[in-house]
Amino acid sequence: MVPAFFMMRNQTIELKTKLQAEKNYVQRRGAQKKFALIYPNAYGVGMSNLGLHVVYDLINRRREFACERFFLPDPKLLNQLTRSREPLLSLETQTPLLKFPIIGACLTFEPDYFNLLAILSLGRIKLRAEQRGERDPLIIAGGPCATFNPMPLSTIIDAFVIGEGEVIMPAVLDVLSQSLSRSEMLQALSTIEGVYVPTVEQSSVKRRWLIDLDAQPAHTVVVADNLELDMYLIEVARGCGRHCRFCMAGYCFRRPRVHSLDTISNQLDAAAPFGKKIGLMGAAVSDYPHIDELCRMIIDRGMTLSVASFRADSVTKTLVDSLVASGTRTLTIAPEAGSERMRAVINKGITVEHVFNTIELGLAAGIRHFRLYFMIGLPFETIEDVDEIVALSNRIKDFVGEGVRLTLSVNAFVPKPFTPFQWEPMADRKYIERAFKTIREGLKRRGVEVITDSSRAATVQSILARGGRELGEVLLSAHDRGGAKSFMRALKDHGLDGDEYLYRPRGTDEQLPWDVLDQGFDKKYLIGELDRARQLKSTAPCVDGCKRCGVCK
Repeated sequence: MVPAFFMMRNQTIELKTKLQAEKNYVQRRGAQKKFALIYPNAYGVGMSNLGLHVVYDLINRRREFACERFFLPDPKLLNQLTRSREPLLSLETQTPLLKFPIIGACLTFEPDYFNLLAILSLGRIKLRAEQRGERDPLIIAGGPCATFNPMPLSTIIDAFVIGEGEVIMPAVLDVLSQSLSRSEMLQALSTIEGVYVPTVEQSSVKRRWLIDLDAQPAHTVVVADNLELDMYLIEVARGCGRHCRFCMAGYCFRRPRVHSLDTISNQLDAAAPFGKKIGLMGAAVSDYPHIDELCRMIIDRGMTLSVASFRADSVTKTLVDSLVASGTRTLTIAPEAGSERMRAVINKGITVEHVFNTIELGLAAGIRHFRLYFMIGLPFETIEDVDEIVALSNRIKDFVGEGVRLTLSVNAFVPKPFTPFQWEPMADRKYIERAFKTIREGLKRRGVEVITDSSRAATVQSILARGGRELGEVLLSAHDRGGAKSFMRALKDHGLDGDEYLYRPRGTDEQLPWDVLDQGFDKKYLIGELDRARQLKSTAPCVDGCKRCGVCK
């Protein structure tokens, strides 16, 4: 076993090395309230998450708080810390997690639930909320996973932020700054619109969202290097009104909103001294109404850019040319489905012509590598639809020629809460494996690279996405046994049937675990979208003045 003294020293050296390479972090010693902010993944991943920067800034604007960050240690250090039982330390001041009276967690992806438990355990935090007393930290979670289904973690987390932090966190911080008992604090938090407290009875918790994005621009706060996205991030838009029926973000972050060019220009001025590539963030950056003007603005300033995503039906020559001028060598397109029928089911809204037009723009600009994103196992899909993925990919390969690389990234569809497909079963593993094999074998002689995800990982994600409070004990058991790889066994040991979560169609009149949350629209709207999917009917994108779903009423 590694001596604790050397472990503490190694961890401290690593943290100080990271901190010395950062710019604009806040190191506030002696503040009235210390707030630990956890991103339950590696440092490079967490620091590439714009939401983490937004929350870090929101908290540190309040002089009575000192927000410090925690990330999942790299595998070697994680193993050493686990064996030595040395406490996990904060990045800013190397303070043990247990010393923080308030802990916040950013929940972006379901697999990170296991990482969160690992971090809390390393920090010597009691994992069950009911076991924590007056001297223990209060744990709050926010982010996409908290917003659409907090239930699997509701025996672990004390309170959840439902919606966008900019409009909820100020009131939360007001409560946290008071001298209240634990029960009084939780009761006070439960009265804030947009906060769910599992131990307090609440008839409905309404999602809250920021109406005017320009009022609080979202951008990189702490500048660092060697990240997953090694860029200066600037949000150009939030939410999406395209109504893709599989996409949680399009429903839980509705309505679509954009930043003004003037606001983004100011952010570019702030970013310039750091010499970083500009990462434009949004659900579909090409939908930004001034995208060409913005691209020219960035290039004319001698800066470079990248985009989080774009759509094949709104991409422009200026955008593609600007990306290539910025060093982009791979163009990513997301048809999602190979057949016209399936694209109608999911309301993707793009055609084969859109895909080929985008490829043509890329070829003309000098792109020699294209990546295509597809899903398999979508509702109402057949193996013939999977064959269409192969057929479309072969057509594209013929079009681009032998000197151009083509990569397919194929993932199993996972049903998500608050989407029209929340009632639909996941495709069984045999079908998923058959679909993966069909695609690989159909393209292996063409030199097309096919990357598929793990069907086992997808099943765990699917169970967590639509599970209820009962999964809290399963997560804890899996954590005790080593994490995600033990989840399915832990599920069985708790008398729960994985097939029931995965493959049973839900009735549209069924009470769902997340029904206590109000996203701004009711089930009738989602049921109507599910019916339209069955009938291959399209739904037009959001427009100003629209009242279809109810969010904008």
